[in-house]
Amino acid sequence: MNRFCFILLFMWLLPSTFFAQDDVRRATEADITIRGTVKEDKTLKPIRDVEVRVEGIGDKVYYTNSLGDFKIQAKIGDNIIIKHDSFNTIYYTITSRERIDVKVQENPSVTNVQKVEKQKRSSAAYGANLAAARNSLKKDAATSIDYVTKALETIEEDDTFGDEKKAELFETLGDIYAHWKQPDLAESNYATSLTNKYSADVKIKLGIAQLLSENYETSLLTFNELEKSRLSSLQKVKVYQGLGDSYKGRNDNTNAINSYNKALSLAQKKKYEDIIVELNSKLAEILQRQGNLDDAEEYLGNSVQLASRRSKKSSARQRAKAADFYNKSNSFDKEIELRKEALEDIQDIERKEEFSTTVKDTIASAPASIDDRAITSQVQNYKIANAFAAQAEYDEAIPYLKESIKKAASENDLVVQKDATRKLGEVYREKGELKKASEAFEEYEVIIDKLYIQKEQEISQATRFSRELALKANRIATLEKDRELNESKYKLAFASQELAGQQKIIIYSLLGLSVLLFLAAYLMYRNIKQQQYANNLLALKSLRSQMNPHFIFNALNSVNTFIATSDERAANKYLTDFSLLMRSVLENSEEDFIPLEKEIELLELYVQLEHFRFQDKFDYTIEVDPEIDIKEYMIPPMLLQPYVENAVWHGLRYRPDKGLLSIHFSKTFDDTIEITISDNGIGREKSKALKTLNQKKQKSQGMSNIKKRINILNTMYKDKVDVFISDLTGQEEGTLVKLVLKKDK
Repeated sequence: MNRFCFILLFMWLLPSTFFAQDDVRRATEADITIRGTVKEDKTLKPIRDVEVRVEGIGDKVYYTNSLGDFKIQAKIGDNIIIKHDSFNTIYYTITSRERIDVKVQENPSVTNVQKVEKQKRSSAAYGANLAAARNSLKKDAATSIDYVTKALETIEEDDTFGDEKKAELFETLGDIYAHWKQPDLAESNYATSLTNKYSADVKIKLGIAQLLSENYETSLLTFNELEKSRLSSLQKVKVYQGLGDSYKGRNDNTNAINSYNKALSLAQKKKYEDIIVELNSKLAEILQRQGNLDDAEEYLGNSVQLASRRSKKSSARQRAKAADFYNKSNSFDKEIELRKEALEDIQDIERKEEFSTTVKDTIASAPASIDDRAITSQVQNYKIANAFAAQAEYDEAIPYLKESIKKAASENDLVVQKDATRKLGEVYREKGELKKASEAFEEYEVIIDKLYIQKEQEISQATRFSRELALKANRIATLEKDRELNESKYKLAFASQELAGQQKIIIYSLLGLSVLLFLAAYLMYRNIKQQQYANNLLALKSLRSQMNPHFIFNALNSVNTFIATSDERAANKYLTDFSLLMRSVLENSEEDFIPLEKEIELLELYVQLEHFRFQDKFDYTIEVDPEIDIKEYMIPPMLLQPYVENAVWHGLRYRPDKGLLSIHFSKTFDDTIEITISDNGIGREKSKALKTLNQKKQKSQGMSNIKKRINILNTMYKDKVDVFISDLTGQEEGTLVKLVLKKDK
């Protein structure tokens, strides 16, 4: 015989004689399910794609999966045939519902040519998937990660691949996450790549990912370790530049300049022109920060001159940076000259359609860098207009603002469109053209609402994108865990042959596998919860940053009214109170909760401003129950302001006579207070009827913002705030808002 095989039969369930006999009786009457495994005898490695069929029934063919498992339908007494190129065909007769564990030895008749062909196919599949992952890296992150997953599965199936391939795959994963602005995931995958195989290039990428995550201490350690390694000239330049960026992040300007100069000296020697341009710009930024404007201007001039010999895009970027430098030093004429030159470069790029493939596609597919977002026609036109306006050359500024608005509208760039429209209104106001200024401010208000809707959509898209990437990352982690579980499974199965009590070992194996699977499920659940928590924090940060545009717009209009009526004292008083409120809001803008004491102070400032604006429309009272310790209760900042604003703007100001705004804080239970905001205005229904057509088209964001904040905070902090809104009936119409706030436990 050329070979031999061992067939080990054992029972998967705990049988008794009675049930076994009954199984045989029933099995002779109908098909039963037979399960089994095919694996290599010595290594216990599963063999996939093994053909398993019932003799005499040619159309019923089954194949083993990647774990070597199979499942067939047969009757007691049937013969099954187990066939594969790597071993001699095996015949076996079904006698009961047993699980068949087939262990085979390599067939010497299988030639080396067949093995080589198999390796070639695996290698080709691996290479094709890796190439596809890299080709789709900048187009679709999910697709690119799917290709990496397929390549990793190829490695798991063919043990001829070594750690080098895994290192290559995890480096590619790091590149994907780095491109799609996920530096934390990029960092972890670069680290995994390095554990499989060391590479200086990958470690440099690791340091850059740490920089993007603002882990400056960690990135400094990484680049310091690299500096001691044997590196190529280009790698040394990148390491010195990374050290400079790390020191810059730590505000260590002296060491940053020293590292940048080392990188610049070597880059000039090796003629790495693109890096030379970037380093000159970085040195100029550090020197400007130190107040050394002359040297900074010299480096910046070098950067612009070198960039002008490169591509139009590089030239436009450096001219824009130089213009920003002159803007900070109030050298507006130089700023305008450079921005006009940058604008010519950008327009030339757009005419040649190069811009659409280098920047627009980047914006459409992946988050663009700050530099790329700056080199657009709308941004440069807006900044040119700002420079003219700073010199009171309003007639010169207006055409550039209009062009910026037009271009931003065509590109759906609402951020620049908003800023340019607001600036246009300010310029018209300074010129005394109040009607045009009012029209511009009205358009600004419309754009603000559109921008808020767009930001909400972007947050939703970012959440879905992060969740999708997390699922893809979990899939790859699961592949690695499956491999470890399979190794454990077959080691336990091998040990079971030498130990007594096979059923006990199987039970322990199943328990162990269950624990591992439970642990894997728990880790995946924890990762998802952490991702949800991070998404909630991101949403809260965005919502907190959205100041009510109607309040700011109306406040500025009030100042404009005071100035127009030569009531400078009123305007100055209003601006002083307004600045106090804005400062308080900004101080608390990063907090989820602030003490109730601070919220009451903010509310009093805001109500004073509204009362100052509409003195003849309403009086107000703010009453706090003396039993409430206002320092112990925590409340989301600016939670009450939108309800007060609604009461004033949509209720009280439309009354023919003076109304009353009442705000009351009362204690209901030991850990709960009730806040009521009531007004005797015209009520919500009449207020809706008075809205203009434009106001009806534009959905108010203030109340929507508050509802979302409360929902998110209640999810994160276990139902801390409840809100109820009702209409007042009877002799006096109006609205009643009731908020229930619970104390932290």
